[in-house]
Amino acid sequence: MKRRTTSQVICGGVPIGGGAPISIQSMTNTDTRDVRSTLEQIGRLADAGCHIARCAVPDMEAAEAIGRIKAGSPLPIVADIHFDHRLALAAMEAGADKIRINPGNIGGPDAARAVARMAMERGLPIRVGVNAGSLGREALEKHGGATAAALAESALASVALLEGEGFRDIVVSMKASDLAVNHEAHIMAAAACPYPFHIGVTEAGLGESGEIKSAIGIGALLLAGIGDTLRVSLTGDPVREARAAAAVLKALNIGGGNVNVVSCPTCGRCRVDLESLARQVDARARDMERRARARGEGRSISIAVMGCAVNGPGEAAHADIGVACGDGRGVIFCGGRAVRTVAEGDIVEELMKGAEGLWTD
Repeated sequence: MKRRTTSQVICGGVPIGGGAPISIQSMTNTDTRDVRSTLEQIGRLADAGCHIARCAVPDMEAAEAIGRIKAGSPLPIVADIHFDHRLALAAMEAGADKIRINPGNIGGPDAARAVARMAMERGLPIRVGVNAGSLGREALEKHGGATAAALAESALASVALLEGEGFRDIVVSMKASDLAVNHEAHIMAAAACPYPFHIGVTEAGLGESGEIKSAIGIGALLLAGIGDTLRVSLTGDPVREARAAAAVLKALNIGGGNVNVVSCPTCGRCRVDLESLARQVDARARDMERRARARGEGRSISIAVMGCAVNGPGEAAHADIGVACGDGRGVIFCGGRAVRTVAEGDIVEELMKGAEGLWTD
């Protein structure tokens, strides 16, 4: 999977674009003025695999709190600004690592230029964010609504405004809840823009349905080579956003340290408790991933847990290590070769012992 070539910006030490690993973002839903609660949530986001945290800045008190949040945060802090460019200036003075603005609602071109000038002086990136729900009247009238062309054109116009000030540390974002509009807008803008993209699906919704919608939209863009940082936008605890984003990257085998467990859906041919085996292997695999993140390791491996002889041997042989089960037993495959047959009760231990060996080689 080849990613598009982009420029690179740095957000508090985390590179975005330019071939850097795809980073995961989320947004706190605490009151930013409540520094203690916001830092507690950011800590949980970091534990869940998030790389960058964004905080809403609705007033000057929140802008000033950014400095105290930054001082105690394990993650870089993005200040999310709408309507008043003075809040962006104050957040940068307080120590924000990056600013998110929508030039269309920040107070006019002069206000956006003032933000760009200060960001340039301080070496901070700006995310230009355009959402289908906040497009300007001119774009809506020209394109007959919040179309993909309206989104892309609005984003590129905002980019051009910042470029007019000589500003280039830009991250582009265009989000819609309509998956087709969202996808097409990114394709259009990517063809005309050298900057890294922050991708996602806005207002994806609640829980599982929101995760599925986000996975479709984000996954399709990543498969098209588009996306340098991402957020899964869900109603509720943002920790679930970070975990869902990590799951999307893992499903596409993007980034290092992934332990991908492949298991079959089972059928009447299965003669072992495959669901129990797969759950045990998956739990052990997650522990391996946690240890890899703690050590900063990047190795990825695949483990196959297959229930019968139809696809089992082939799938198990294609994985780094796997098992194809029979009647109360399983054949362990490693590197494409059958290496031993073990009883059902020994499958998990034998499989994970082999996986740990591959992991640490």
